[in-house]
Amino acid sequence: MNAPQRAGGFGLPHGGTAVLEVIPLPGRPGIRARGEISSVTRSPWEEALAGLARRHADVSYVELSEVGFVDVAGVAALAVTALGLPGGRVVVEHPPPQVSRVLSLFWPGLRRIEVSPR
Repeated sequence: MNAPQRAGGFGLPHGGTAVLEVIPLPGRPGIRARGEISSVTRSPWEEALAGLARRHADVSYVELSEVGFVDVAGVAALAVTALGLPGGRVVVEHPPPQVSRVLSLFWPGLRRIEVSPR
């Protein structure tokens, strides 16, 4: 996963097409996403999370400060990825507010994910 992964087209506000870019974080284990995580972008999101899990050591980072929206299934994919790790945790940095709400609603005791709010 050296190149950004994209789904949909450009022009989210004008064309109504969802876009997601996912790139490796420089200098630490993890990924940075930009755009929207929804049914349209689910495949590249899940591929990026699978890659994150393959490279996971003790702590992996998921930076979401440039993500405007994550649907419930996108949060579920993140939770399932964290639950499948052999150990350690995933630190989710600066996610949209719905990420914390969905995690607390469906996975209230999940200690494998640490959320660092916006």
